[in-house]
Amino acid sequence: MEHIRSFLSEEEGVGVVEIILILVVLISLVLIFKTQLTNLVKSIFSKIVSQSNSV
Repeated sequence: MEHIRSFLSEEEGVGVVEIILILVVLISLVLIFKTQLTNLVKSIFSKIVSQSNSV
C-alpha cells in the first residue's frame, strides 16, 4: 500500500509531460501557419538578397 502512495505522490514525470505538451502545441502551430511562415521567410530572404546586391 505504501508503494502505491509513493508512486501517486511522485512528480518526476510531470516535467516530461509538460515538455511533450509544449512540443505538441508548437508543432501544431507550425503546421497550421505553414504557408504564412513560408511566405514570410521567402520575403525576408528576397529582401536580404536585393539589399546585398546594392552593397
